[in-house]
Amino acid sequence: MAMTPSPFRNVFQAELDRLKKAGRYRSLRTLDSGTAPVISVDGHSRLLFASNDYLGLAAHPRMIRETAQALERYGTGMGASRLVAGHHRLHEQVENKVAALKKTEGALLFSSGYLTHIGVIPSLVGPGDLIFSDNLNHASLVDACRLSRAEIVIYPHRQGDFISDRLRRIPPRPDTRILIVTDGVFSMDGDLAPLPDLQALAKTYEALVLVDDAHATGVLGPHGEGSTGHWRIDSKNLLTMGTFSKALGALGGFVAGSEITMDYLRNQARTLFYSTALPPAVCASVGCALELLREEPGLLEGLRRNCAYFQNGLQALGMPVPPEGIPIFPIIVGSEERALGLAQALWERDIYIPAIRPPTVPPHQCRLRISLMATHTREQLDILLTVLQGLL
Repeated sequence: MAMTPSPFRNVFQAELDRLKKAGRYRSLRTLDSGTAPVISVDGHSRLLFASNDYLGLAAHPRMIRETAQALERYGTGMGASRLVAGHHRLHEQVENKVAALKKTEGALLFSSGYLTHIGVIPSLVGPGDLIFSDNLNHASLVDACRLSRAEIVIYPHRQGDFISDRLRRIPPRPDTRILIVTDGVFSMDGDLAPLPDLQALAKTYEALVLVDDAHATGVLGPHGEGSTGHWRIDSKNLLTMGTFSKALGALGGFVAGSEITMDYLRNQARTLFYSTALPPAVCASVGCALELLREEPGLLEGLRRNCAYFQNGLQALGMPVPPEGIPIFPIIVGSEERALGLAQALWERDIYIPAIRPPTVPPHQCRLRISLMATHTREQLDILLTVLQGLL
């Protein structure tokens, strides 16, 4: 039976043709292995420098064992949202562990980081309220701000003074809620939000700072606490969101803050109401990862040693590097053509680092985004440095 052509076929084809001409067309690579320093793609081994599994926990033997045990005991899914029939004891335990890590009164678990953002931000602010959003914030934060229908003011990257100047020039109405939204670690640049400055602004203007700690949790702070641990600040006037799918090697999202805020969100966040709860086995993975952060400090130490080693290697090649020691190293090359060419050259040398292009980064700032794992060896880092020296 012949399929009826889509009424949008010509529109879709024209847009795909435009993306290909602009060097922004995307396709998928099929992996035959889990995320690791060495992966299998189409039966061929390649070094991977594109994973956010910074601590290598996705393949940690204890993570696998405890996940398998929970899978056997509780099955593959919850069958309902947490507010219907999907709230499991393991969800509660993860929330308690997140609150302990973040040093907050409470935490709330969502099915992904994206669902956390689009559930939380529209619950906090709405029409008539005011959001200040860093112009390099993650797309999920951008989408969540738009969904809130609040007034959105985009401020220059990391420039808190812009917020202060704007609020002095155009004071909001007395009943306006003010939300300052920022990544903690900016995932495409590897730099940090100036949280102490933003927190001071929040205190002055009775605002709330919301920090997305997706790339900071498990990476920053003495014990992987994230941004507050790195900056040594408390959680007053601060709400932390994040995900378990990066340094913690699992899946799911969270928000952490005061207990009254958590209670409010349990009653307001639509993505909590209308999303099926995470499977217990995933919660077991997350809970195990949070325990490993505390019990195996060598994981974080290993990541930081790799970051320092690679940073020194890039500097020896005359390349600029972020100063903070984050496991994200952008090599900005400009055009789509240049980025795609370098990514292909690396691929041909058995190294997987995809080209990052708009809309993920601004026009003319295409790049290779190198991300390190604690489980990369010095030999693997040296291979990458040698190849980069020959290409750049």
